[in-house]
Amino acid sequence: MKILVTVKEVAEVEDDFEIDGLGIDEAYLEYDLNEWDDYAVEEAVQIAEAGDDVEVVSVTIGPERSEETIRMALAKGADRAIRVWDDAFEDVQLLDVAAKTRLLAAVVEQEQPDLVLTGVQAADDGFGATGVSVADEVGFEWAAVVNELDLDAEGGVANVRRELEGGVEELTEVDLPAVLTIQTGINDPRYASLRGIRQAQRKEIAPMGLDDLGLDASALDSPIELTGMREPESESDATLFEGDAGETAAQLAEVLREKGVGAQ
Repeated sequence: MKILVTVKEVAEVEDDFEIDGLGIDEAYLEYDLNEWDDYAVEEAVQIAEAGDDVEVVSVTIGPERSEETIRMALAKGADRAIRVWDDAFEDVQLLDVAAKTRLLAAVVEQEQPDLVLTGVQAADDGFGATGVSVADEVGFEWAAVVNELDLDAEGGVANVRRELEGGVEELTEVDLPAVLTIQTGINDPRYASLRGIRQAQRKEIAPMGLDDLGLDASALDSPIELTGMREPESESDATLFEGDAGETAAQLAEVLREKGVGAQ
């Protein structure tokens, strides 16, 4: 059995930052593995640990810098990785869901996995449709926002619990091959051990460009154009008290007095 896990390197912004044109200056960014993808990796590794002959392959779309992130998936137990990128990506302003779908669908066509796991959404751009879109493109069944998975590989079925709106949950059965988008809380993602980190350095990260995937630059086209960027306006103010317990209590008491709390 082969499980393909899509992972994304997401940008985390410092509290104080500056907008530079249509982006945020690199000096204010740090990169990490997308939180939802971390749960997808853990679920795949747990399936591999529970069964025989299960291969876990992680795939990401990103520049060479993102290899540091994808090695976290390798350190946690993925067997090998694929990184999709080439020079044609350098001038692309935004990789939207449609473009990512074309790229990841091409990887699925080549790898022929039995199961594809993705995170529900990306922490930086907020996109949350890529997994379902890939399923539609390759003709796999799918289930979104999965918070419990019981895989019956021999029966070719995934029994899943899905989180719906309003606190409602759905139990459903999905035939394999399938794409499942994984919700946080489905498991407890492990920390990469020192041994795992060392082993990850020796695992394969295969670079793949558009030619390798049988695509051309038109696969990166998008009707979405970034026209501006600004900080969101705050609808409320927060006061942060600093100091020891006595000092912060005195500051809070002063604010309460000013607001008339406790006044007769």
